[in-house]
Amino acid sequence: MRFFSDNAASVHPKLLEALAAANAPDSAYDGDAHSAKLNAVFSELFETEVEAMWVSTGTAANSLALAAMCPPHQGVICHKEAHIEQDEAGAPTFFTGGAKLMLLEGEGAKISPEALESHCAAIRDDVHQVQPAAVSITNASEYGMVYHPHEVEGLAGKCKARGLGLHMDGARFANAVATLGCSPADITWKVGVDALSFGFVKNGGMSAEALIFFDRKLAAETHYRRKRAGHLQSKGRFLAAQILAMLEDDLWLENARAANDGAQIIAAAAADRLIYPVEANEIFISLTADEAAQLRGIGFDFYDWGEGQARLVTSWNQTAEEIRPLADAIAAL
Repeated sequence: MRFFSDNAASVHPKLLEALAAANAPDSAYDGDAHSAKLNAVFSELFETEVEAMWVSTGTAANSLALAAMCPPHQGVICHKEAHIEQDEAGAPTFFTGGAKLMLLEGEGAKISPEALESHCAAIRDDVHQVQPAAVSITNASEYGMVYHPHEVEGLAGKCKARGLGLHMDGARFANAVATLGCSPADITWKVGVDALSFGFVKNGGMSAEALIFFDRKLAAETHYRRKRAGHLQSKGRFLAAQILAMLEDDLWLENARAANDGAQIIAAAAADRLIYPVEANEIFISLTADEAAQLRGIGFDFYDWGEGQARLVTSWNQTAEEIRPLADAIAAL
């Protein structure tokens, strides 16, 4: 009955098994056998050599990636409703040592190549204006919209022409890949992404996210920044073990497909109440205050999202039988 957030979902049993198996003496920090596998496993997944490291939160992954791309006196271009702007308490500015977030408009919390170019063209090349150094996009976006490969490639082309790094916040990367049906490579480095925050916690993980550098030069100093930021955990094998368990047999995709399928059940029932197309596991619908109270009175929990709107999020462990009562209740309003 809870549709607040996929952050609140249970941990997949296979991760708990992996944690128990990792509970034996090993080297500290990231010198353990589990952490040593990450580069190779992610390199195979992405079909290219990458540098991978674990962190405990998506905020840390995003902020460390941006710190690697953007010096303190420059800026990061992102959507005005991006998570790094709205929900990370200034962490990207803190981690970068002062870099400015430069905000763009865009339907469904996505930015377009045209908006990016227009914004950059309006910035004078002089010391009186902050110069951009990087662009950050979210896939799936804060409104559950998916960037397709050609869209990322269009943005990457503008970035390359202007010497900007391109970061992808993939808190729901698994949901995006499941929707697109493409390989992880096709939506990242093959279309110009330099770094990816690969989310696991929203998708059945416990306390581990991955930071993936396709431009491996960006990784060298990030190891030091991770330590300085307090994210080099002494028993890092337990983070690595979670990630490896999620990657094994594509559990990350299986979980994402389950959450996406659940969202489609609600989307079909919501019909013309939908505010945005449902392309991942978030559903935004129009609800009056009375209708929202009616649903809550039955026992369904969800977030209000502005006046007359609500956000519903499905999770990997919610079955169709558990989701359908909410769909039926929405259809009956």
